[in-house]
Amino acid sequence: MPLRPVIFVIITVSALYLQAQVSDDELVQFSGVVVTADSLHPVPFTNIYLRNTWRGTVADYFGYFSIVARKNDTVEFSAMGFKKGVFVIPDTITARRYSLIQVMTADTVLLPQTVIYPWPTKEQFRDAFLNFDVPDDDLVRAQRNIDMAELRSWDQEYPADPGLNYKYSMKGYTDRLYYIGQLQPITILNPFAWAQFIKAWREGKFKRQENQ
Repeated sequence: MPLRPVIFVIITVSALYLQAQVSDDELVQFSGVVVTADSLHPVPFTNIYLRNTWRGTVADYFGYFSIVARKNDTVEFSAMGFKKGVFVIPDTITARRYSLIQVMTADTVLLPQTVIYPWPTKEQFRDAFLNFDVPDDDLVRAQRNIDMAELRSWDQEYPADPGLNYKYSMKGYTDRLYYIGQLQPITILNPFAWAQFIKAWREGKFKRQENQ
């Protein structure tokens, strides 16, 4: 066997062995937790990526992560709603483990404006909106029926009388003028009004008149 190929194989294997030893010395168990800057709450499922490599990991629900890296590696942290964070592992550490508390700053994401229309075109929406017949709900119909019943009952008990309406209107106007600048008395506390009410009640003036 020629000597030159054997020497080449020995040199290659030795170089690979020395490189492997140097690489093993540079390996670091890089771990830590990702938190927010304002409240120090964990940022779950943060993406941790080693630049210039194909390796990375994802933090758990509590923001904890752990990955094997090398000294002087650049680690990039990214999460939705936060600005990217970058950390360079020091090359001066002597231990095989390195821990970090990575603080993430909130970032405001501005999305483009989106306008959603229920109709294909504005013209069709305008036509449907103007011609749409909105039915009354049960509450509106009930209130309308109650109002009509009250009006009919009021007409039966107190028939329309122009002279009486004028008298009541003028009396109210006179009372307001008489008590101008002072507190108007409450009718329910007036003993004379109570006396008139009891007298009218005894005379039967509040009996409902049956429809003929």
